[in-house]
Amino acid sequence: MNNRLKRGLYAITDDSLLSPERLVSAVAEAIAGGAVMVQYRDKSGDEGKRLWEAQDLVHLCRPLDIPLIINDDVELALKVGADGVHLGRDDTPLAEARELLGEEAIIGVSCYNLLDKASEAEAAGADYVAFGRFFTSDTKPQAVQAMPELLQLARVMLNVPIVAIGGITADNGGHLVKAGADMLAVINGVFGETDIRGAAESISRLFD
Repeated sequence: MNNRLKRGLYAITDDSLLSPERLVSAVAEAIAGGAVMVQYRDKSGDEGKRLWEAQDLVHLCRPLDIPLIINDDVELALKVGADGVHLGRDDTPLAEARELLGEEAIIGVSCYNLLDKASEAEAAGADYVAFGRFFTSDTKPQAVQAMPELLQLARVMLNVPIVAIGGITADNGGHLVKAGADMLAVINGVFGETDIRGAAESISRLFD
């Protein structure tokens, strides 16, 4: 297990929720509220914007010792010196990402509702696996449904940290933690809220 990974809130940005002018300050608020890891997720396709936003987040997160993960884009993670990358079904293969980013990089893999995929990812060297969606998700409304029982099974089978994602809030995340989630990955439940720091604090308290 990568020793930089901690239990708690995994805050994920979304370009549909945060303007470029608001991004860094919003992430700073989430960290102040207890986020233990941040993922930069931008689907705009604007390479210049993605580069400078990711660089800005590296400059914010590194002095605070908060790992910054880049969604889907190994090359961007490499360019900005991010702490790692999160890989989905159609992204760079894990072995290739590891070769490019090195042994110290944090590499997470989306496993949806598939325990076999999670076992394969762990065997291939993933640092964490993510399951979900667990609840109705504004970001990915068509994502496959995962049940809390999946976390209980994963907790027995796996040794890497387990991330739960999908429609999670302070009101519904507690039983996912009890079921075995080491981290709750949250987009709208943090960055869609008016009080970002307060939302992050509420979710972070679920791990107390």
